[in-house]
Amino acid sequence: MGCLQSVLSRGRSAIAAGESMRALAELPDECVGLVYIDPPFNTGKRRRLTQLRTELDPDGDRTGFGGRRYRTTRLRSMSYGDDYDEYLSFLEPRLREARRVLRRDGSIFVHLDCREVHYCKVLMDGLFGRDNFQNEIIWSYDFGARSRSRWSRKHDNLLWYSRSPKAYSYNFDAVDRIPYMAPGLVGKEKAARGKTPTDVWWQTIVPTNGCERTGYPTQKPLKILDRIVRVHSKPGDLVLDFFAGSGTSGEAAGMHGRAFLMVDHNPEAIAVMSRRLSRFEPLMVDLAQPDAAAVQLALPT
Repeated sequence: MGCLQSVLSRGRSAIAAGESMRALAELPDECVGLVYIDPPFNTGKRRRLTQLRTELDPDGDRTGFGGRRYRTTRLRSMSYGDDYDEYLSFLEPRLREARRVLRRDGSIFVHLDCREVHYCKVLMDGLFGRDNFQNEIIWSYDFGARSRSRWSRKHDNLLWYSRSPKAYSYNFDAVDRIPYMAPGLVGKEKAARGKTPTDVWWQTIVPTNGCERTGYPTQKPLKILDRIVRVHSKPGDLVLDFFAGSGTSGEAAGMHGRAFLMVDHNPEAIAVMSRRLSRFEPLMVDLAQPDAAAVQLALPT
């Protein structure tokens, strides 16, 4: 039995450092309840995020709201290359393995943007079957610079496929409610209860100075993953993310009583997840070692 199989057979959560195909190959068939991945978007650029600390200072180097002056201190910078000549050839074997490890009632969410989502949907239709396509969810946000040459791109796309066309987890009672835009038209009781979201999710990005921010360049909001985990998995299920980045899916899983397996080859991602997910006491696995062994993550002092 491989190291990951041993960890997961005990119902433990884990963070695995290494290549996604190595991790997927170790997993047995139909062992995962939910897969969420946020693969590289293939922007053709190097993605970079610099973490700053800002403090009020009348002689500071930047101006904020209301004309207040702030002094900024650069803390650290993270980056990764996001340029793949054969993007679908890169994704295809990983998606094929993801289907293999999904349970019959399992689902997969693939988080993309407008550059590759159409091509990826055709690929997934072939791998999962068109009957197993359930939704294309639009995550819409309103933050950042505005284009002067075209409509500003302010949304991502999430493709939801199930392993079976009908036998999948969709916990309607766990769906959060959002306010009606015109509450006066629906009556007090409905207005107080709120309505269920559609396939367009309005949610801001992770606030730049919020406590949720980890400093990782591709971090996604916890509220997005919280909704996916609550609605599309059951307590005790295993949630798999093999492009785990900052580990948002792992935090959502741990908060709701799901085990998680977070996989990433970037040492910066592993460091961020080790800090962020330590309260769930995951085991650490180094997939680069020939005889990889799981070790308990040391809690921060």
